[in-house]
Amino acid sequence: MATALERLEKLLAEPAETGDGFLDLLGAASQAGPPTGLTQRLMRTTLLPQVYERYWRPALGRALKGPFGPSMAGEVRLATDLLHLEPGDTVLDVACGTGRFTRAFGAAVGPDGLAIGLDGARSMLTKAVAESSSDVAYLRADAVHLPLEESTVDGVCCFAALHMFAEPETALDSFARVLKPGGRVVLLTSARRGWQPARVAESVGGILSGQRMFDRGEVAASLRARGFSDITERYAGVTQIVAGRLT
Repeated sequence: MATALERLEKLLAEPAETGDGFLDLLGAASQAGPPTGLTQRLMRTTLLPQVYERYWRPALGRALKGPFGPSMAGEVRLATDLLHLEPGDTVLDVACGTGRFTRAFGAAVGPDGLAIGLDGARSMLTKAVAESSSDVAYLRADAVHLPLEESTVDGVCCFAALHMFAEPETALDSFARVLKPGGRVVLLTSARRGWQPARVAESVGGILSGQRMFDRGEVAASLRARGFSDITERYAGVTQIVAGRLT
């Protein structure tokens, strides 16, 4: 049976180099696309991957989601459930970081399926590979202009990243392009509140950290415009989890 990396290679629209346990389409480039701010730059450091999964991401998530939002483990369960993953599925985890969600997706789709973790940060993927299983393959590539062939995956997850992309609308186009008909997407991103004082403060915070603050309902509307249906929205603090099915 082909390895996870070999199966991933067959889904790519262009050949990739192999090194350090993942496929690489970025080569010597430090990142894909223009930088968007401090938060994105931190993702490329060598220190952050060592503390990202256990400390950084849970703490930052709690600060942004507030006391009633899901834990990181809860996010993983929600994402897996909302994608309706089944054994044999192929699922893409965009901006996968150190692979916490990717590994869970690999367990859900089993040995006949494939979970792909995609990130632009070499240091993140190096850490992810060290924790990976046989049902998971990692790819260093552009998260906005996805390098996969059209209609190749059953699910796309992008948690805590869309608001850091320089071209989030283009990224949504890419998500729709690589999904098979009936495939599902689930996103966790920013959600600016409507109350004006909070809205101003959240907008300023987004500018300082280099993150886009989406309005509530904005991401769901963007998915509908791309042919998604069965859309659900969950809000917590300044975050939203939005899911839908490509019709």
